[in-house]
Order: sequence, then structure tokens, then C-alpha cells
Amino acid sequence: MKSQQELLNLFLNELKKEQKKIDESSPKGLYKPVSYTLDMGGKRLRPLLVLMAANLFADITEQALPAATAIEVFHNFTLLHDDLMDNASVRRGKPTVHLKFNPNTAILSGDAMLILAYEYLAQSSSDSLPELLKLFSRTALEVCEGQQFDMDFESRQDVTVDEYIEMIRLKTAVLIAAALKLGAIIGGAPEKQAKLLYDFGINIGLAFQLQDDWLDVYGDPNVFGKKIGGDILSNKKTFLLLKTMEKLQGEKKEQLQNWITKEAFLPEEKIEAVTQLYNDALVNEEAQKLMRHYHNEALKCLADLDVAEINKKDLVELADQVMSRIS
Repeated sequence: MKSQQELLNLFLNELKKEQKKIDESSPKGLYKPVSYTLDMGGKRLRPLLVLMAANLFADITEQALPAATAIEVFHNFTLLHDDLMDNASVRRGKPTVHLKFNPNTAILSGDAMLILAYEYLAQSSSDSLPELLKLFSRTALEVCEGQQFDMDFESRQDVTVDEYIEMIRLKTAVLIAAALKLGAIIGGAPEKQAKLLYDFGINIGLAFQLQDDWLDVYGDPNVFGKKIGGDILSNKKTFLLLKTMEKLQGEKKEQLQNWITKEAFLPEEKIEAVTQLYNDALVNEEAQKLMRHYHNEALKCLADLDVAEINKKDLVELADQVMSRIS
């Protein structure tokens, strides 16, 4: 089996070739933001998972590259549109597309990325293509469902933690799970084994998004690549906020509700005050406990996977790397 780094290098070389084609495409106003988005970097986790899953069952890296490229382009399309909807100013340390260019361009270039993702996936083997397209399309729709739930939560004051978990399952976890299952299908895995990898991805995805929310409050902006406290300023319904609202009583709960409804404030003051209320409610510790729960559930899925233990090593390490973002 190829190592993580070997697989990542193969994917990066493939992405570089595709970006060159995008750079040479016209009109420039449509394709330049696409290239800019893909150039922002990132850990390339999802395409790596496609390749790793495929290589668990067969040495067919080349055959899995179209699906890996499709999943990465689709993921970056969702980030581009998410940034526009959230009016975010920074992504991976760079200005977001709607600020670097303009909102209309961000919409249209994002649409082009979605179409390109399907074009890449269509280059997969014809034998597995119907199953791949079915999974990819279902996942794409679920991501949209998750985004809509996220937007709906903005105007609701009765969102529960369980609803939040379902929202992030749809918005974030299913894409990670689909990356693994796409690779497993391409590698010829039996359905039961592909399902175990999918479930592994769901649990890792839940842990991953919980950490994103945690990092938005407690992370280092130089490492995280985004400004800290954005979720607090926008009153985003995260696990931290929902659990704090659930746990606080009396005066402190009123303070939190006041910060949520207050329209005029100094950003730094609100971030500091709400973070202190999170600390008072001990939700920092609860969030990390829940992350570890999903991490452990993911490892149970890997334990049941019917492949040699040595071949699972990279996925175990990858799960641990995801968890290491909070340290």
C-alpha cells in the first residue's frame, strides 16, 4: 500500500494539472476565482480519504483520482458559497472570494465548480459510475439540506443540541463519509465494508465540525486560518452556545441572552464576555468530551473493518490527526 504522503502527492500533482487547465479556460472572470479558491490550500483531507479507502482494497490509485478531484472541487464550492452566505472575510488566511472579486462572481464561479465536480466524477470507470453518481448526488443534496438547517437556526431560539448534531452530520460529516465510500466502491469493497468506512467518516466528520466550532472560540487564529470569535459575533447556533444556554441559570443566562439580542457592541467585548460565559458553563470541557466520543466511535468502525490491521494504520493516524487540532 502507498503511504499517506505518496497518495497526497499523487493527488496534488493531479490537482495541479487540472488547475492549469482551469487557468487556461475562458472567460477569465469565471475561472480565475475557481483557481483562486483551489489555490487557498487546506489539508486536502477528503480527496486523501478517497485514495486511502480505494487502496485498502486494491492498488488502483489512478482510477480513484477523478473521484478524489471531484470531492475536493465540490468541497471548495461549498466553502465558497458558505463564505458568501456568512459574509465571512477570511478563508485560510486569505480574503474570501466574494470580497476578492464580488458576490455575483462568487455565485457564478461556485456554480461552475459544482459542474466541474460532476465532470471529474464522470471520468471514473463506467462499471462503478452509476453507484458513484448516486452517492455523490445524494451527498450533495444532504450538504444543501444541512446548510438550510444552519440558516433556519439563525432565526430560531429553540434549537436543541440534537438538532445541531443532525445539522452538522448533513453539512459536514456526510461529505467526509462519502469520500471514504467513493474510494471503497472504486476499490471493489463489499457493501458491508464500504458501510463501515462510511460510518467511520460520519463519526470523524462530527468530531471535525465540533472542533471547528471549538477552534472558533479557543483556537489560535494563526493556526486556524480564520479570525477567532466569528461564531460568537454572529450568534451562530453551535454546540458551545446551545449547551451554554441549556446550562446557565439566572443572571448569567440573562447576560448571554442580552449579548445575543444586543445590536450595538464592541466585537472584542462581546467575544470576551460570551467566552467567559462558556467557561462558566464548562462547555469547553463538554465539547472536547463529545469530540472524543465520536473519535472513539470512529475507531470502533475501523476495528470491525475486515482488512489487515497494518493497512488500517494510516486511517487510525488520520483520525488522531483530526483530534490533534484541539491541542
